[in-house]
Amino acid sequence: MALSKIDVANMLTGATPVANGGTALTSGFKNGTDPRPNAKAIAINGDMAISQRARTKSSITATGYYTLDRYKFTASSDATITMSQESLTSGNAYTDGFANALKVDVTTADSSLASGQYALISQAIEGRNLQLLKKGTANAETLTVAFWVKATKTGTSIFEIFDNDNSRQVSKAFTISSSDTWEKKVLNFPADTTGALGDDNNVSLYFQWYLCAGSDYTSGTLSETWTGNTGANRVVGQVNHFDSASNNFHITGFQIEVGTFSSTTIPPFQHESFEENEMRCMRYYQNTWNTVNAQFPVSTATQNTCITTSWNDGNAPFQGMFPVQMRSTPTVTLYARGDGEEGKVNQNGSNKSCSPADTSEKTIGYLNVSSGTNLVYTAWHHVLDAEL
Repeated sequence: MALSKIDVANMLTGATPVANGGTALTSGFKNGTDPRPNAKAIAINGDMAISQRARTKSSITATGYYTLDRYKFTASSDATITMSQESLTSGNAYTDGFANALKVDVTTADSSLASGQYALISQAIEGRNLQLLKKGTANAETLTVAFWVKATKTGTSIFEIFDNDNSRQVSKAFTISSSDTWEKKVLNFPADTTGALGDDNNVSLYFQWYLCAGSDYTSGTLSETWTGNTGANRVVGQVNHFDSASNNFHITGFQIEVGTFSSTTIPPFQHESFEENEMRCMRYYQNTWNTVNAQFPVSTATQNTCITTSWNDGNAPFQGMFPVQMRSTPTVTLYARGDGEEGKVNQNGSNKSCSPADTSEKTIGYLNVSSGTNLVYTAWHHVLDAEL
């Protein structure tokens, strides 16, 4: 059977034509027709699959990375939350291909925010991964951000892109229409011809969901075009997701696309293998604990122990290169095998103080063991932290 013109076009470009029920978008680089200028997803861990630190962390009141990789909780409020990696088994996000989500569960409410209080979840991205945006030039690109969201509290929420290099920002409002129901949001952001991003390993842009904000951030006019940072214009209209201990907030399927797209034309989410996703996360944080079974560190750290034989001087060689080159020279924390005592290694049944020597973004030269014993096994776990 002869191929029709539309079939030939499909074979050459990889696109599913609109006439055949498609969007004319491709899912990979084929003859330059893919709308994406990037081979990898800009957002990291957008499917919420990687959680090296813990599956669940309770009693959170302060800023930090707690559960899912690349998602930081930043807060100045009186609320307390539990953050967790949520497994999905139903709902619109699940049927769209997402098995995990980030969940914020309010356990202590803050129903009366002070003027300077706020809370948000953000992903920070290095400048060297954002040069394709051409920000600060006449050819600056527009951006589209998409994600699935579910929340107990309905109404307006704010998503912001903050330029850390130039103290500029732009915000977009989205509406949660139905309580505790997965809804997909697609937000368009204009190009910014002012303020180039640093071509380095420092944070250039923050992509962030606000959970609450006081009047210092809500009393002006929402800045929906790029502008210098004016606090009162950043989060105008934001509901308070922390005003009840019954409230939850969930997100998954986070993607950042170069260009302007609608809900019908946005390219498909770039699903990576678990291994690829994990390796990208390990550029910023990695540990030797088995995170499938428990969070790290714990008081009885016995799994996946690093073991080497000490040298004649009692110091211990490190076990080769890091699995992934880290963003920068990491902060290294050691934990003794057995009881998980911080800052120690175990040598032949005895915990001894230890510090890493000759640390770089690629490896540790050796472990400097205080009063080390020569030619015995040295056992430990380690955490490497090079977060933005």
